[in-house]
Amino acid sequence: MTRTTYRGLVALAALAVVTALPGTAGVAAAGEVPAYRTADGATATTGTPSAADAPRLTPGMHTDSIGRGERKYYAVTLDDRTSAYFSAVAAPRPGTKVQDYGDQLAISVQDSGGGTCGPVAHPSFHSGGAAYPIADYAVRRIGADRTDCQKAGPYYLVISRKGTGASGPGSWPVEIGYLTEPALKGGTPDRPGDGTWSSAAPAPPTDTDKRDARGGTGFNDAGSVAKGVWQDRIRPGEARFYRVPVDWGQQLNISAELPNSTLADSTAGAATTGVTKYVPNALGLSLFNPARGAVRDNNFVSYSGRPAAAREFTAPVAYGNRLHPTGAVSAMRFAGWYYLEVTLNPGMAQYFPEGADLTLRVDVLGTAQAGPGYSRPTGDFSVTPTDRDMADKGQPAQGAAKSGTLMAVAYAGIGTGVTLLMGLVVWRVVARRKWAQGARGAGVASAGSVAPVVPGVVLPGPVVSGAVPRNLVAPEAGSIPPAGWSEPYGESGRSMQSVPGQSNQSGQSGLPNELGQPEWAGRPGRPPEVERSSATRPSQPSQAPQLSGSSNSSHVAEASQPSQTSQASASASASASVSPSSRTSQEAQAAQQGREAEQFGPSQGW
Repeated sequence: MTRTTYRGLVALAALAVVTALPGTAGVAAAGEVPAYRTADGATATTGTPSAADAPRLTPGMHTDSIGRGERKYYAVTLDDRTSAYFSAVAAPRPGTKVQDYGDQLAISVQDSGGGTCGPVAHPSFHSGGAAYPIADYAVRRIGADRTDCQKAGPYYLVISRKGTGASGPGSWPVEIGYLTEPALKGGTPDRPGDGTWSSAAPAPPTDTDKRDARGGTGFNDAGSVAKGVWQDRIRPGEARFYRVPVDWGQQLNISAELPNSTLADSTAGAATTGVTKYVPNALGLSLFNPARGAVRDNNFVSYSGRPAAAREFTAPVAYGNRLHPTGAVSAMRFAGWYYLEVTLNPGMAQYFPEGADLTLRVDVLGTAQAGPGYSRPTGDFSVTPTDRDMADKGQPAQGAAKSGTLMAVAYAGIGTGVTLLMGLVVWRVVARRKWAQGARGAGVASAGSVAPVVPGVVLPGPVVSGAVPRNLVAPEAGSIPPAGWSEPYGESGRSMQSVPGQSNQSGQSGLPNELGQPEWAGRPGRPPEVERSSATRPSQPSQAPQLSGSSNSSHVAEASQPSQTSQASASASASASVSPSSRTSQEAQAAQQGREAEQFGPSQGW
C-alpha cells in the first residue's frame, strides 16, 4: 500500500469524524425559518409530576419538553454558600400557534417544605400570536437580606406551562440551565443609590461603516457583537440572537432597526401586493443577562412601511443591583455576555417577503471596573480580553467552539496518519533487517529470497501441500533440498519464482512477495542462485520439476521426485553444464531483475 493510499484513508476518517460532530445536523433549508438550537452536550431529562421521584439535575444544560397544563419537578441539592440560577427556555417551533400573554411558563424554586424561594418568573409571548423562544430564570439567592431558602439541603425546580385552547396542543421543547454563583470573599456591596446614573438613553452609534453580524437561533449559537453598527438579515417569523460583553460598571445602549418597505412606498405597489398600513408588535427586542434572566422581554414596536426601531438602555452592571425592586435593574447584577433577541412578526411578510435588512447599533458605555471579589474564579460572570476580541470580530458563540473542535480533529487526523505511516515504514525496515541477519547466520544465499514472516500476517507465495512453511531457512548451497521444501528448485538450484506475469523455467507464473514483486526484485545483478552438485541435479538438466498451480496462485503442488536411474546418471556427470535454453532463461530473468531494480530501488526500506 502506498503513502497516498494511507493519506487518503486518514483523510476519509477525519472527514467522517467531522461529519459526525455534534451540532452539524438540523440546519434549516433555504427559505425555512430555523428552529432553536440547543446546547451541544445538553443532558436529556424528563421531569415528573411529583417531587417524590423527580430526576436530579447537576450544574449545566438539560433538555426536556412540556405540554399545556403540565407541571414538572426536578430535584437539586444546594449548599448554604452559593446562589443558584435556574433558567428555562421554551422554544416552540416557528409557525406554532400561541396566545399573547396567555401562553406562558411559570418557573420557581421550592424548598423541601414547598416554600417558594423568591419571585416566580413568567416568560410569555408578545408578538401577536407568533411563536419565538421565551426565557427567564428562578433564583435561590444567598444574602444577608434574606431569611428563606438559606440552608443547605434538597430543593426543587418547578416548571409549569399555562395556556388556553387558543394555542397549539403540542408540547414545547424546553432547555433548562443550572448555573451557580460563588460566594464573595468579603461583605455584600450595597445597592447603588438612586440618581447615580441617568435613565435617559443617549443617541446610538452613527458609524457609517456597517459590519456583518451573524445572528443565531438562540443563546447557544448567538452572534457576538461589540460597540459599533452591525447589519444582518432577518425573515418574517424568525428570531435572531446576538451577544455583547458588558463588564462591571458598564451600561448597554442598543437599537434594532428596520428600513422602509419599497412595496409600501407607492399606492400602486401597496394595491398590488395587498400590504396593510399597520402591523402591531412587528419588531421585538428582548435582553437577557448572562444567566438568561430577562432584563426586558416585551419591547415590541409596530410597523407601517416606514423605518422603525426598538431600543433598550440598561442600568450599569453592579453586584448590588440584585437588591433593587425593579426587575430591569435587578437583572443587571453581574458582568458577562448579555444576549439580544430580535424578533420579526410573520405578518411582516407582506412588506418583506424575502426578508428584511436589520441594523443593530450597539454601544457599551462606561469604564470597566473591578468585580466584587468572588471566592473562586467564574468565567460566566466576567469579561475577558478573549471575549472582547470575539465580539469585535463578530464570531458566533458556537462557531468559536466548533472551529476549535475542527482544528483539534484536523491535527489529530494528521498526527494519526503520520504515526500510522511511520509505524508501517519502521515495521517493514526492521522486519527485513532482522530476517536478513538471521538468514546470513544460517547460510542463506540471498536475504531477499524469502520474505519476513510476521505473526498473524499471511503473505502470498508458493506453499507446497504438506510442506515445511516457507519461512524456514533455505538449505545450504550444494545440499539436497529436504522433503517438503516449499520452494522447488529449478535447473540452477534457486527458487523458481520470477517476475509477475512472466513464466519461470518450468512454465509456471512467478509468484510475488508481499510488495507484489519477485523475492529477488530490487537488487542489482543477477537473481540469487545456488550451485548444485551433480549428485543433486535431476536427470534432465534442461527441465525443471513440473508443478501443478492452483487457480489463485497461492498454492502449488509438490514437485515430482526424480527417479533412481536419473540420480545415477546425474552422478556420472558431476560437472554437467546447464543447457543453453536454461542459460537463455536465466539471462532474461537477470535483465528483468535489472529493470525491476531501476523501478523499485533497493528493497531495504521505501
